[in-house]
Order: sequence, then structure tokens, then C-alpha cells
Amino acid sequence: MKKSSHNPLTSAQLRAGRALIRWSAEDLARASSVGLTTIRRAELMNNETSMTAANNLAIRGALEAAGVEFIDANGGGPGVRLRKPKPEKPEQAKI
Repeated sequence: MKKSSHNPLTSAQLRAGRALIRWSAEDLARASSVGLTTIRRAELMNNETSMTAANNLAIRGALEAAGVEFIDANGGGPGVRLRKPKPEKPEQAKI
């Protein structure tokens, strides 16, 4: 899958990403080092946010590090989902 790290986040992606990992706006502000007011303002927009590229990348990076995967529009509209967890290594047989 192609990474979408250069596409601006939409307000819906931002809200949905936070909801998936049960983060408050304050949690996201701490994790991304982006101001709480900036995050709240971005979430109130109708579509694409008016965030700077640096804030967009910081927020995207924080959410991706927490397990959120961003989906490009590709005809179906932009979205988010939780990254599939990596399979655990099978335990070694005990002797």
C-alpha cells in the first residue's frame, strides 16, 4: 500500500484517528507537540484542515506511531483504520 504521508489530513480523519485509539485532543497535542487550539480548530473544519505542513506531519506521525493507518481517497474517500497487529512469535517448545 502506498503511504499517504504527503497528503493533507481531513478533519474527519483527524477525529476518527483519535477516536480509534481513544485519545483526547490533549493526548494528541502532547504526542505531536502541536498546540491544543490548533488541533481543535482543525477538527472543526469541513474537509481539509488549514494546518501548516509541519503540523500536519507532526499529527500524522503521532497518530501513525500509535497504530493509526491513513487511507488515501482512491475514489472511495479518505479514511483511517487501525494498523493490523504483527503476529506474535510462537513460543519455543519447552523441554
